[in-house]
Amino acid sequence: MAERGRYDRASVFGILDDGFLCHLGFASSAQAIVVPTVYGRVDEIIYLHGAPANHALRRAAQNERVCLTVSLVDGLVLARSAFHHAVNYRSVMAFGVASEVSGLAEKRRGALAIVDHLLPGRTDDVRPPTDAELRATRVIRFEITEASAKVRSGGPRESPEDLRLENIWAGEIPLKMELGVPVVDDQGPVHARLPAYVSAFTERGIP
Repeated sequence: MAERGRYDRASVFGILDDGFLCHLGFASSAQAIVVPTVYGRVDEIIYLHGAPANHALRRAAQNERVCLTVSLVDGLVLARSAFHHAVNYRSVMAFGVASEVSGLAEKRRGALAIVDHLLPGRTDDVRPPTDAELRATRVIRFEITEASAKVRSGGPRESPEDLRLENIWAGEIPLKMELGVPVVDDQGPVHARLPAYVSAFTERGIP
């Protein structure tokens, strides 16, 4: 539906920044392939990474045009009729050109962007990747050339005649991703306190 479309950068970037997992789609010689993976955004560039032997990322980088999507589910919408049941969601579909990053400087930038996308502030608190680690990682640069968002919110869109039906519950069941209590890794010495940015993140919750 046209009224669900959003075409401004703020809407598109907001959904991309709220997500954790994207799906990268492209056409190979044999069939269409869709790959789920984590990502990081720097302005209009999306970075993806994986092992050098990752077949899907290697093939994606050889295509002139690929598609990347992010979807967030916000609620289940229950109507009085089966036909009008729906899901509240926020989604982005982006088109662009994927290419493999070869320079270590941009590889590092992309890898750190992915880490900071998962948890803002994390890259200031960890050991950065070494040159050897970067050489052992395939980093893909996806430049957004076109993108749009779709958003649905609110309750069911009922047919007028269905509003007269009795004894049928209708409404929305909100869905929200919840963050649990951080669990410390006890494999090595445990001396560091829980970082303030982790506490703030878990207290704030997922948008």
